[in-house]
Amino acid sequence: MPNSLLLPQKITIASRESLLAMWQAKHIKSRLNELYPQTEVSILGMTTRGDQILDQSLSKIGGKGLFIKELEQALEEGRADIAVHSMKDMPMNVPEGFRLAAITEREDPRDAFVSNQYTGLNDLPEGSIVGTSSLRRESQLRAQFPHLQVHPLRGNVQTRLRKLDEGQYAAIILAAAGLKRLELSHRITALLTPEQSLPAVGQGALGIECRDDRPDLFELLQPLHHAQTAHCVEAERAMSRVLGGSCQVPLGAFAEIIEDELRLRGFVAHPDGTRMVSDKLSGQPENGIALGQQLAEMLIKHGADKILTSIVTEDGWK
Repeated sequence: MPNSLLLPQKITIASRESLLAMWQAKHIKSRLNELYPQTEVSILGMTTRGDQILDQSLSKIGGKGLFIKELEQALEEGRADIAVHSMKDMPMNVPEGFRLAAITEREDPRDAFVSNQYTGLNDLPEGSIVGTSSLRRESQLRAQFPHLQVHPLRGNVQTRLRKLDEGQYAAIILAAAGLKRLELSHRITALLTPEQSLPAVGQGALGIECRDDRPDLFELLQPLHHAQTAHCVEAERAMSRVLGGSCQVPLGAFAEIIEDELRLRGFVAHPDGTRMVSDKLSGQPENGIALGQQLAEMLIKHGADKILTSIVTEDGWK
């Protein structure tokens, strides 16, 4: 860190209070403690509106931004210095006055199939109930397995697993990263390939947000920034941004760097899985944003805009 920037005496991290969110905040706290042992790092736990409303799907109550707004308010008011988010929860456009200071190295980006009775999606009998909180997962499930029932599933990881164990679902689909971070890998029955379930934008990566007028924090956080993950996530977010992506839009994007080449895949679908367009392209990792924008335009040419228009109603999104 340059001598021109003094280390702060204290850094406060804003975080949701779910076990997974707190794990993420404690992970960043630990990394900062290692880097800057003379700085006191604390966590401000908060309950967001997205955590409070559990009887409706996210797509009907305003999207994943509901997990972010209260944390940003804490930054704005000076009650916290940084906020730690799952990148898949981050809105595609960071609000004015804030910046994404670092994107950490990605954990497993795949979706996980969890069941107490069946070994995989192909083993589920006709009419089996599969639980998921995501229109992205739902659209892919309905497209590939029209004989299954897909029911909404809200709540934190522990609540979702409890509902499965109570027999409300034959199987549920969760992000593998969350299960692994909570030391629940033993609950993963099978990991779904990107061909089976293309991950959410940013899935498995953490983002650290701060106010735009805090260049000192931005520089202090750079050792936590993972360039390869950032190239991939930025490509995914660029694609989603062009398409107006949020959890109200059934789309997925996944980038990986193989042999110094960024390979990006994406899709847009109707929630019922009856219409879906997908494509892929590759290029230089540092051109991730341009690649994401290009892929979005390719999907629009395939009819993504018509699919998105078809799911808009006068009241918003179905």
